Amino acid sequence: MITDPIADYLTRLRNAIKANHRVVEIPASNLKKEITQVLHSKGYIQNYKFEEGVNYQGIIKIALKYNPIKKSPAITHLERVSKPGLRKYAKADELPRVLNGLGIAILSTSKGVISDKEARQQNVGGEVICYVY
Repeated sequence: MITDPIADYLTRLRNAIKANHRVVEIPASNLKKEITQVLHSKGYIQNYKFEEGVNYQGIIKIALKYNPIKKSPAITHLERVSKPGLRKYAKADELPRVLNGLGIAILSTSKGVISDKEARQQNVGGEVICYVY
């Protein structure tokens, strides 16, 4: 049993990047799928695919993105912010800026899972899930 599935998701991504893997497979959930879609829309991962029927919850296959010349990963840092033991929430006017706007914070809001920039545009706050840069 996994206590914190989002931390497990981020750790699997982190480990795959450090091992220079091209594809990583992660057990699926609705929240993980939405986080994956945000990472893809912001250009941190190359592609993703949801596979159903492998087990009762399915699998997310994520193709990681690397610089073709330097071979450096697009994601250099993944940090879990809101943990099960200590949830972190941010109001619409107090949203965090990651690396002075170069990174993103992924938030779970009433409008769904979105990045901090989209939350500022929509003027919504929510739970800060993680920082990515």
